[in-house]
Amino acid sequence: QQAVNHIAFSPDGRYFASGSFDKKVKIWSGKSGDFVNTLTGHVGAVYQVAWSNDSRYLVSASKDSTAKLWEIPSCKRARETLPGHHDEVYALDWSPNGSCVATGSKDRTI
Repeated sequence: QQAVNHIAFSPDGRYFASGSFDKKVKIWSGKSGDFVNTLTGHVGAVYQVAWSNDSRYLVSASKDSTAKLWEIPSCKRARETLPGHHDEVYALDWSPNGSCVATGSKDRTI
């Protein structure tokens, strides 16, 4: 285990997710705090996570220059890998209507 970079609760409160330097996203029960699942696929540290408004999807931003889309809670592999950056992805968020994700990178692009 390594340092945790970010934690976010799902809007419905059922889960929270953590992203860390160990390249993993972990899902936890929002009610009990119990561990639920580990999401693997990033090849660099995970800097940030964000939930969709309906709590069905999670996106993660990574040092590996990608963001990944996960279906929660069942998904162990990323549903989609969102490329487009040439350096570490530090920031991300969902649009208010949940139709898209914006990402920000060390490469100075959004």
